[in-house]
Amino acid sequence: MSDVSGVRGMPSGESAAPGEPGSEEPALGRIALGLDGVRAAQRGRTAEARASFEALWEELGERDVFHRCVLAHYLADLQDDPRVELEWDRRALAAADSLTAERAATYASAHQVRAFYPSLHLNLASDHLKLGEPDLAREQLERAVRSLDALPEDAYSAGIRAAVDELRQRLR
Repeated sequence: MSDVSGVRGMPSGESAAPGEPGSEEPALGRIALGLDGVRAAQRGRTAEARASFEALWEELGERDVFHRCVLAHYLADLQDDPRVELEWDRRALAAADSLTAERAATYASAHQVRAFYPSLHLNLASDHLKLGEPDLAREQLERAVRSLDALPEDAYSAGIRAAVDELRQRLR
């Protein structure tokens, strides 16, 4: 399972400012759901992890694009059914795509969302290959390749690039 530690310490999005009524309780509830999901996933309790993350998905609503993207990305990894995995990967991409230019100007994590695209498209390519749809897999893989420039030079990025190369070989 991928490292889901990005769920920790989530900003409360558009909730009340610190010190105002209701500012800490919703954020703490979301953090608790995320941590419950992380712990369950680390212990191999996939159904429990899915339930916690799905509850967190509902709590986040539409306002927190960055965390919706991360959460859907990880929820896809927890699925047993490749069609459901594909749907969660599509939700992750839709969340990333929903970051409009206007919202990006006021959203501190906009650059981080852009760096998700190689992995998002790589996962979609893998999903389509699992489902016996090699043409759709190639299309998504090409999108992953075109977005690789968004990645920094680090170990995570090297892993994504290696996975892209590996899938490219499998699709030949």
